[in-house]
Amino acid sequence: MIQFDDLHKSFDGKSVLAGLTLDVRDGETMVIIGYSGTGKSVALKHVVGLLDPDSGEVRVDGRAVSTLDRDGLITVRRSIGFVFQFAALFDSMTVTDNVALGLRRRGLEEEEIGDRVAEALALVDLTGSGEQYPAELSGGMRKRVGIARAIAIRPRYILYDEPTTGLDPVTAAVIDQLMVRTREQLSVTGVVVTHDMRSAYSVGDRIAMLYEGKIRQVGTVEEVQATDDPVVRQFIEGRPT
Repeated sequence: MIQFDDLHKSFDGKSVLAGLTLDVRDGETMVIIGYSGTGKSVALKHVVGLLDPDSGEVRVDGRAVSTLDRDGLITVRRSIGFVFQFAALFDSMTVTDNVALGLRRRGLEEEEIGDRVAEALALVDLTGSGEQYPAELSGGMRKRVGIARAIAIRPRYILYDEPTTGLDPVTAAVIDQLMVRTREQLSVTGVVVTHDMRSAYSVGDRIAMLYEGKIRQVGTVEEVQATDDPVVRQFIEGRPT
């Protein structure tokens, strides 16, 4: 389980997270929605220890991330795959080498690395693309390589930061299908940060809206779609202020 417990974070005196509290249950995909700049990505960075909270805590499997020493943080990070907003691939490396990066850092044998890379690329429908470079790929393909890199380490959790941003509707739907397939075939727990409601409805078991640094509402897709909260309703319907 991933737990956000009264999480606070400010930058240059501006409060971004102001008491974020949320439990992500084992095996589910939790989607966090909210306006741009509300701290969705900031919340994800606390899970892997890229940011330290001003107060409050994030716990992964009961372990308070901000209190871990170097070895403890490495252990937690090994259980988490992170899919970055713009894939964050290395342009000078082939698809195979990008996907293998985390595996090589763990010191695995090359034969096992090759098997895991092939398995991950097959799961995202990119078999045969291993010798290509990121510049040769479409935006959607780069996103799929990013997902392959995350699942190659066989994580317990996958964090997705705006996975469909910048994609056309058809390609975005493909990414949604891959996220669902990953959950079903690998039994991973997912946290998806997005402002794309079509995607949120497609991949989420539950949806939480982050507003003014706190969770405004959390519930199943059906519960969020039926909400009478005016702030949530305005966001999910895309109505101007």
